[in-house]
Amino acid sequence: MTTDTLESFLGTVGGIVWGPYLLIPLLLGTGIFLTFRLGALQFVRLGAALRLGLWRRHDHGAEGDISQFQALTTAMAATVGTGNIVGVATAISVGGPGALFWMWVTALLGMASKYSEAFCGVRFRVTDAAGEKSGGPQYYLERGIPNGFGKFLAIAFSIFAVCACFGIGNMTQGNSIASNLDQSFHIPTWISGAVLAVMTLVVLVGGIKSIGRVTAGLVPAMIVFYVLGALYILIANAGTIPAALAEIFSDAFTGSAATGGFLGSTIMIAVQFGVARGIFSNESGMGSAAIAAASAQTSHPVRQGLVSMTQTFIDTIIVVSCTGLVIVTTGVWNQLDPVTGEQISAAVMTARAFSHGLPGSWGDWIVTLGLVLFAYSTILGWAYYGERNIERLFGRRLVMPFRVLFSAIVYIGCTMQLGVVWNFSDVMNGLMAIPNLIGLLILSGLIARETRHYLRHDPKLEANQHEIEAFMQGQPGWDEWKASDHTVHR
Repeated sequence: MTTDTLESFLGTVGGIVWGPYLLIPLLLGTGIFLTFRLGALQFVRLGAALRLGLWRRHDHGAEGDISQFQALTTAMAATVGTGNIVGVATAISVGGPGALFWMWVTALLGMASKYSEAFCGVRFRVTDAAGEKSGGPQYYLERGIPNGFGKFLAIAFSIFAVCACFGIGNMTQGNSIASNLDQSFHIPTWISGAVLAVMTLVVLVGGIKSIGRVTAGLVPAMIVFYVLGALYILIANAGTIPAALAEIFSDAFTGSAATGGFLGSTIMIAVQFGVARGIFSNESGMGSAAIAAASAQTSHPVRQGLVSMTQTFIDTIIVVSCTGLVIVTTGVWNQLDPVTGEQISAAVMTARAFSHGLPGSWGDWIVTLGLVLFAYSTILGWAYYGERNIERLFGRRLVMPFRVLFSAIVYIGCTMQLGVVWNFSDVMNGLMAIPNLIGLLILSGLIARETRHYLRHDPKLEANQHEIEAFMQGQPGWDEWKASDHTVHR
């Protein structure tokens, strides 16, 4: 099979997986179902969750490997990446400004899915042979769903996650870094690849504690740096924001700005690319964030579930919105390339928008450095996801060889063309989400029951360890969680 044939085949499979009859209704339907079943907690408890995750940052005396804030930034490291820069531009260039509206919808509904998977990640986590907490869909699907079906879903998720980590979490990110450094600063891709591979290995050898320390410093700084640049542009173009918002909302239901086709098909294109790029950006429903959440020092699964939920809010409602609004308010999204006469490509759209809105070379600098930092943090986050699933499939003994291999493949990604890898990554991302979403629907009763009880006693997430022990004593699932939290896995 030739490369072109394989790329075409993967593109076809990706179209089916991300099409209107499989993943899009499953993602949106699960988000809607969990939103109602959990009493819209993503809106009601958002303030308390932000205070706990960003201000208080940790539960004193709780079991876990890293703080709640570090678990949040590790998960954000994996999600705040090229999807926030290039992914948004791709959605708007193909689906029109209305695609941004559907990215928002995906995020708001996805916050309920993100809460649920993070809750389950902590609720069903185990302690591995190295004494570290390990959890995620690869554990809660099997431990929470009795009989062989749960184990089948867990193994399927693990296989797809390992495959995805080498694609969207490794080669594509490294390629984006090397390409941008080559274009902006004329740094040869092999030098970028070598430096990036070494930097990655140095951090990964230290495990989750090392990753947590790096992401806790890197992620907030890079988000603030990028968002401030976007806000400068939006303030300078404040007069165009109302018209841009009107265009986004109207185009979401008319599809008039989307590329080609009749009215119904263009609306579907806006929905499809909005949802697909939305999940590519914030990963709600994919189950990946639950792996980072499981390592957190937390007094109860509900607390970390709510903290992890804020990741989607920050990723999409803040960072993605900044990118999308800059693209729309500057008018770059429908500009033509002066050389080809065609619409400018998504790859350069965000950089063009920032250059248009900022003086001098500041726009190029912010987008380039933002992309480099975002992509590098994504590599670290996905490396952790990959090693936890390697451990689930093959045991702890292969974790260190995986870290070395993962770092070496970063170099390969930096120095080769990745058309096939991008399509492969889209397919694996989608396939990861399917077993996880099915599992969340099956476990939704347990999630809702235990969530309601906890929040009835601690609605503001201010209870201390002693108070939590008192009101949780004798409750279904509490003793099981406390016991399993000390179970040693191979």
